Amino acid sequence: MTISEENYLKVIYHLAQVSPKGVNTNAIAGMLDTKASSVTDMIKKLDEKGLVSYVKYQGVSLTEKGSYSAKMIVRKHRLWEVFLVKKLNFSWDEVHEIAEELEHIQSEKLINKLDAFLEFPDFDPHGDPIPNADGEIKKMQKKILSDIQLNDTVKCVGVKDSSAEFLQFLDKKGISLGTNITILEKESFDETLKVKVQEKTFTISNKIANNLYVQ
Repeated sequence: MTISEENYLKVIYHLAQVSPKGVNTNAIAGMLDTKASSVTDMIKKLDEKGLVSYVKYQGVSLTEKGSYSAKMIVRKHRLWEVFLVKKLNFSWDEVHEIAEELEHIQSEKLINKLDAFLEFPDFDPHGDPIPNADGEIKKMQKKILSDIQLNDTVKCVGVKDSSAEFLQFLDKKGISLGTNITILEKESFDETLKVKVQEKTFTISNKIANNLYVQ
C-alpha cells in the first residue's frame, strides 16, 4: 500500500470506533483535510483491493482484510511511541508526529522485534491499546473523570485528546499515566472539578475532565 492508502485506512479505523455501522466520506475528508472527490477516488481504490466496502447512504466500512491492515498500522504507530518515550526519553506530547512517519515502515520483522524489545506493551504512552501481531487488542475498563463521584480517588489511565497542547497542560498540572486524582468538589453550574493531585489542589474544567480516562 502507498502511504496515502495507509493513512486512509487508519482514519477509517479510528472513525469507525464511533460510527461502527459506516463512516461518512465527509468525515474522512475532514480528518485528512482533503476534498470529498479525492476521498471517493481513494475509496474506489481501496474497495478494488478488498480493504473497504462502501454502501450508499451508510458509508464506508473496513473489510476483515482492511481492519487487520489498519490495526497493523496502528500497532506500528503506538509501538514507536512507546519506544520514543521509554528508550529515547521523548515526552508524551512530542511523539505523535514522529510516529506518524515511522508507522509506514514496511518491515514486519522489525516491528515484531521492536515489540519484543519493548517487552510486548499492551498500551502506548497515551493509554491507547496496542494491537498484537494477530490484531488482537487488550480491553481496559475505564471511565472519564467527569463521571467520577465526589471524594473518590482514581488513577489516570489514558487521554481522549492526545494533542500536544492538552498533554502539555497535563504536564503542568502533574498529571500523567498512573497519577492518582481525588475529586474534592464538583461545581453544579458548569461541572468544574476541584481535584487533588500529588498533594496539590486545583480546579479543572469539564472539558479537561471529559478528556481524561481513569479507573
